[in-house]
Amino acid sequence: MFILILGAPGSGKGTQGKILAERLGLPKITTGDLIRGAMRDGTPIGLEVKKYYDEGKLVPDSVVLGMIKDELDRPEAKDGAILDGFPRTAAQAELVDRTLAQRGQRLNHILLLDVTEDELVRRMSQRAQVEGRPDDTPDAIRTRLQVYQRDTAPLIAHYAQRGIVHRVPGTGSVDQISEAIKRIIGR
Repeated sequence: MFILILGAPGSGKGTQGKILAERLGLPKITTGDLIRGAMRDGTPIGLEVKKYYDEGKLVPDSVVLGMIKDELDRPEAKDGAILDGFPRTAAQAELVDRTLAQRGQRLNHILLLDVTEDELVRRMSQRAQVEGRPDDTPDAIRTRLQVYQRDTAPLIAHYAQRGIVHRVPGTGSVDQISEAIKRIIGR
């Protein structure tokens, strides 16, 4: 089972993706974690993406696409995965669809975490204080939300045509949101 979690930065994709991956026994493929790991390890890709990441800009598709394809090709992902933060553009969505179709698979569920912009800004500002993430500065937060609205939000319409998009209220307790997702997925 392949599940994509969509939502603006700060909507809870990472938290809910982790819970869902553990419950279903599937790997969680997170572009943010892959990118932060590459930056932390000082890999050539990590150094390349750092300049985009620190400014809150999206890392170029060519870089992200290669990282994700490598993750999908791993044996742990042969029966499914939780995708968090990818795809985020129509071009990336086509790559995921094509990659999965080559294996006789497809995305089964798209979970859209709905959170108001005010709540997103509050969460990311709080996260910046707790985690000290360089992409959670006020300017970077504004840039990330604008980029999300421009590039990622149109994916909702792309996937809605297939009837696999499920809107999940992204406010409430972590457990309440997780239970809502469990009802949608059926396990």
